[in-house]
Amino acid sequence: MYAVIEQGSKQYKVAKGDYINIELTDVAPDAKTIEFSKVLFVGDDKKAKIGTPYVEGAKVIASFKTTAQEAVIKSDKLYPGYFRKRKASKKRIGHRQKYLQVVIDEIQA
Repeated sequence: MYAVIEQGSKQYKVAKGDYINIELTDVAPDAKTIEFSKVLFVGDDKKAKIGTPYVEGAKVIASFKTTAQEAVIKSDKLYPGYFRKRKASKKRIGHRQKYLQVVIDEIQA
């Protein structure tokens, strides 16, 4: 069984046991699990439920490896640059996105 969930501005296809990196959200420091109630699709090979826009009564429960604070990971650093021709103007800045790594425990439909 797998599901498509919406978290932040992104959608993720998840199944039980999957590790996903979601956008960093406010979570209590002592939290053990996180619940996603915005489920767009739940199904398997035989049966499917499609939401309009969300499936009623469906939720996905995920947990952190250890604690919520230790589950924060950083992506690779990106260096976008700005360049204007014939103006002798260049600018290089760095950006490093933070994510929250969770493991999917249960899909309830």
